[in-house]
Amino acid sequence: MTRIPENDRDLIEQAIYLPMIVIILERDLQIIEKAPFKINRPYITLVENTLKKVQRDLKEVRDKMRKGNMKVHQVSRDDTFTMFSFLYKGFEEQHNYFNPRLRNKCEELLDFYLNKED
Repeated sequence: MTRIPENDRDLIEQAIYLPMIVIILERDLQIIEKAPFKINRPYITLVENTLKKVQRDLKEVRDKMRKGNMKVHQVSRDDTFTMFSFLYKGFEEQHNYFNPRLRNKCEELLDFYLNKED
């Protein structure tokens, strides 16, 4: 049973997913820059703007976590699960995340950010 309230757990999970989204977007940007599109500037602009939105949200999440005395870090990873350690106001909890769930949530968030209007 977790001692972490749902809203704080959601914040911690954002601290897991958003850095993954940043990595995905940075890799995609490199691929798009090298791709043989006739006109690649609009794609580059789309990915760069999305990356800025994600980085802005990640900064807000990290600031809120710092103020709330929360930390998260990856402990281990195998073919099926990734284990994270949540430090919450002096307590430590370890949570396993199913890797396909992580991928699906990242895909969902990526879709959200790519279609997000400012």
